[in-house]
Amino acid sequence: MFFTVLGALNTGFVQTLKLFAVTLLGALPLGLVISFGSMSRFRPLRWLTRTLVWIIRGTPLMLQLIVLFYIPGYLLESGSPWPSGEGGRFLAASLAFIINYACYFSEIFRGGIEGVPIGQQEAGHVLGMTQSQIFFRVTLLQMVKRIVPPMSNEIITLVKDTSLARIISLQEIIWAGYAFLKGSHGYSGLIWPLFFTGVYYLLFVGILTLLFGWVERKLSYFR
Repeated sequence: MFFTVLGALNTGFVQTLKLFAVTLLGALPLGLVISFGSMSRFRPLRWLTRTLVWIIRGTPLMLQLIVLFYIPGYLLESGSPWPSGEGGRFLAASLAFIINYACYFSEIFRGGIEGVPIGQQEAGHVLGMTQSQIFFRVTLLQMVKRIVPPMSNEIITLVKDTSLARIISLQEIIWAGYAFLKGSHGYSGLIWPLFFTGVYYLLFVGILTLLFGWVERKLSYFR
């Protein structure tokens, strides 16, 4: 029984890791782009971007998953735009997570960029540096140091938020554990596999915590 449960949980955890990795790969660069829009001097773009961030941050991720996955199928004559099966659910979940976390990351990026003293940019102009050189060689390096603690907190939250994907029946690790309670692989009424999923989360979060601690120590030369 134990190895049957372990195999099912491992399969679900792989799906969780995939969703986590895809979200980070998409949300980090998109969040930086959104932060530029939030700081734009062009007012319509700035207010449009900040309104989007306000909506995404102000509504539950679970609701966003439901809307993104189910609503298009009701509105489009051709039916749901998502591919059938697990692939379509994973695609929808990935898109919802990327948009959601990009908006959160954008505020962290914006705070980090605006937290760099304006004198640093003025010094760069005095030295004859271009605006792009100032950003990549001065602002960006100092921003990274500032955003590591809040960014690490959001990324750890992402690990646990992946469990919300089960609302659209994506078979991640919580789904795999809960399946043994309802009847899976010939077993039913087993509650311990569901609680055992916490071990996976604790180990994964522990590894990330050590990794971010190492990154912060590496960036300590900015003090």
